[in-house]
Amino acid sequence: MANVVVVGAQWGDEGKGKIVDWLSERADVIARFQGGHNAGHTLVIDGTVYKLHALPSGVVRGGKLSVIGNGVVLDPWHLLAEIAKIREQGVEITPETLMIAENTPLILPIHGELDRAREEAASKGTKIGTTGRGIGPAYEDKVGRRSVRVADLADAATLEARVDRALQHHDPLRRGLGIEAVDRDGLVAQLREIAPQILQYAAPVWKVLNDKRKAGKRILFEGAQGALLDIDFGTYPFVTSSNVIAGQAATGVGVGPGAIDYVLGIVKAYTTRVGEGPFPSELLNADGTPDADGQRLGERGHEFGTTTGRQRRCGWFDAALVRQTCATSGVKGIALTKLDVLDGFETLKICTGYDLDGTVLDYLPTAADQQARCKPIYEEVPGWSESTEGARSWAELPANAIKYVRRVEELIDCPVAMLSTSPEREDSILVTDPFAD
Repeated sequence: MANVVVVGAQWGDEGKGKIVDWLSERADVIARFQGGHNAGHTLVIDGTVYKLHALPSGVVRGGKLSVIGNGVVLDPWHLLAEIAKIREQGVEITPETLMIAENTPLILPIHGELDRAREEAASKGTKIGTTGRGIGPAYEDKVGRRSVRVADLADAATLEARVDRALQHHDPLRRGLGIEAVDRDGLVAQLREIAPQILQYAAPVWKVLNDKRKAGKRILFEGAQGALLDIDFGTYPFVTSSNVIAGQAATGVGVGPGAIDYVLGIVKAYTTRVGEGPFPSELLNADGTPDADGQRLGERGHEFGTTTGRQRRCGWFDAALVRQTCATSGVKGIALTKLDVLDGFETLKICTGYDLDGTVLDYLPTAADQQARCKPIYEEVPGWSESTEGARSWAELPANAIKYVRRVEELIDCPVAMLSTSPEREDSILVTDPFAD
């Protein structure tokens, strides 16, 4: 049976939650493979809104196994609070329906404190625009081999040794930033208190997933954020602290690359991003405020972050960027979302490449200073006045909307596998089944 990886192919907020939920009904296992609780998914099911951050989107589907993989950094206190909130909405979560990889690194309170202190100390132009939730420092500790991992919670001596090693690094940093030293014993006590609640979900996820594969079960690999925030292939340094592209799905849960049969890229019909960093097709006035079209996209698309509530920056669809991310993630098909937000525009623009100091490029260069100087090259296409909201077949779409979708396919060199026309999970047009053998 086919296994599917879902990745955001822009800067995140592409509508992955709905697509993953739609696909999860046909999957047996939903595995989250990277990121932290800085990314949010909003699901609308039978009129009920679920807002998820650390939990995989599959938890709202009964009879499914949801997995948090080792590629994730996990705030255990946030996770338990999120579980409690979801339970209040009638969703039961047990060790039979949720597993956490034993080698998953934990986000500790010291990570969030360091994250926020650094951002506050950064001068204008050097701020990354993080959520301040400790994701970056937690990943730093992972590669620095000083993480406290889920398995460490089971042994008191190991736990204390891990905390001591982490504080050898953190306390000098805190002194330099004017933060008081960590209460070591208090931190250990916090971890001991929460340990039993987290350990009940701990499992050798790599083994569980490999056993599921052998049994012919379908696995849906779920990423967070978007490929343009990838630590290697994103708009560095304005990126997240993990690999977001599809290749991370294998290492982020402990399966071989041969386990991946289909990569579905989630793509919004226009472009948004949150926080700092280059954005060639952003719609701005001369004073840096959103222009009329940018404001219209933001209002119609309800472009506010699930996690932060921050207003997203809006711009025209950037085909050059999506073509680039489709290549780096090996995307076989895209799910095009929020097409209905474009209803009513007389004319639409698509960015096909960039002008960098008089040189035409069909990709975004790597150097940050060059990215900042890239000017979009636009192709204009006619809009449509009819509504696409809620359409569930091609026959319900205006002719110009279909032409827009077809032109997007041509420019990104990748076919549309699914089309989403509202937040409701059933308002979708399936072109290619990602789970088909």
